[in-house]
Amino acid sequence: MTAADANGSKSYDAVVIGGGPGGYVCGIRLGQLKQKVLVVEKEEVGGVCLNWGCVPSKALISASHTYEKFSTSQNMGLSVEGVKHDVAKMQEWKTGIIKKLTGGVRQLLKANGADLMAGVARVTGPNTVEVKTAEGATETITARAIVVATGSTTVEIPTFKFDGQQIIGAKEAVSLQSIPKRLLVIGGGIIGLELGTVYQKFGSELTVVEMTAGLMPGVDPDITQVVEKKLVKHGAKIFKSAKAAGYEKTKDGAVAVRIELEGGKFETVVVDVVLVAVGMRPNGAGLGLEEIGVKVERGFVPSDIVGRTNVPSVFAIGDVTAVPMLAHKASKEGEVAAEVIAGHKAAKDWVGIPSGIFTDPEIATVGITETQAKEKGLDVKVGKFPFAALGRAMAVNETDGFFKVVSDKKTHEVLGVHIVGPSATDLISEGALALEMHAFLEDIGMTIHPHPTLGEGMMEAALNGLGQAVHVVNRPDK
Repeated sequence: MTAADANGSKSYDAVVIGGGPGGYVCGIRLGQLKQKVLVVEKEEVGGVCLNWGCVPSKALISASHTYEKFSTSQNMGLSVEGVKHDVAKMQEWKTGIIKKLTGGVRQLLKANGADLMAGVARVTGPNTVEVKTAEGATETITARAIVVATGSTTVEIPTFKFDGQQIIGAKEAVSLQSIPKRLLVIGGGIIGLELGTVYQKFGSELTVVEMTAGLMPGVDPDITQVVEKKLVKHGAKIFKSAKAAGYEKTKDGAVAVRIELEGGKFETVVVDVVLVAVGMRPNGAGLGLEEIGVKVERGFVPSDIVGRTNVPSVFAIGDVTAVPMLAHKASKEGEVAAEVIAGHKAAKDWVGIPSGIFTDPEIATVGITETQAKEKGLDVKVGKFPFAALGRAMAVNETDGFFKVVSDKKTHEVLGVHIVGPSATDLISEGALALEMHAFLEDIGMTIHPHPTLGEGMMEAALNGLGQAVHVVNRPDK
């Protein structure tokens, strides 16, 4: 229950603005810690992640991967005829997953004593928030602490304004009711390649336009090359160091996209749908934060090691604070902020934040790359092991990719783990634990891994870094 002051405003220990992976986790944790908490969400709990980001996109990725497995199972001695995809039914299945998860979040908030309000919140003071409810009323909330967890929004290009039909963003891309015959993706980053791969598997002719010299900037080029090779093998056209300059509608209703190539040359590609996937922008502006003195930089709301902004009573977590914009990072920051607000000791003291990319094959990374280590002046050892040498990978008919473990050459401490291959996003958790525990190559290499599994590749890559791998030839350091 909440208390009301003389002016009729509701009073809480904390009010959380935003019910995404950062906000709802913060709300639940505050409730667990016996704090009176209100979570305000203007749309649906779960935020981008549960409603049209992480989860629904992975549902479609899973469906497309299963479709491909059925279609290419001949070499396993399986003959499957008449494999079809029913987009309407697939979307119904995806929507069912979303409803289960968002319903679960609502139940968890309630079970932990957290209140949930539908409305648009605006910060009006260091300890006050004004909420315009879904019913049109305005309520004033007072709280000892305010947590800003407003997330991020798809970036829109001025020359490719969304129309919801042929020029779309990720939100529309996970809800298409038909498979576009020709799809052009602007942006060769994570979102663009994940969703582009989905529709390529279902039959779309895929074109990718990336402004930088390589796909997925920031990811180890050794890793991204494996994904690029498979995309091209399946017919994708990839333009790197290129820019989508604009488009025109053709007489038959298609979209003719003009692409500026390196050297000032141009090429036109005619497609049916254009997916703009050039990133996300933080939702920190326009919340009233600047008016009360909270620092807001280009939409970001910077916060310190405990999640506190420059105004002590205001906290910020998740995408709105800084990159990387990852749901699991937001959740962890939500837990930290909740614990600090409740008077406990907590901090954002992680060694590495793992990242999972659900392309084909999957990519997962944690820690620094070989290049980043060398830029820091570190002398490194690199251990690698290919999926092609794993019996389990052969058995599931997915052998593209490898494990790569970067370590300090002198001490053997693990500095980074990078995987491209089947189930990479599941396998990376061992790498994340290794970094958090300040593990050495010997810790991973001498730990018995079950056989036959994909996880053996992690052990072998660590042993390869020591020159002791059994199932691959160990090369001397260059």
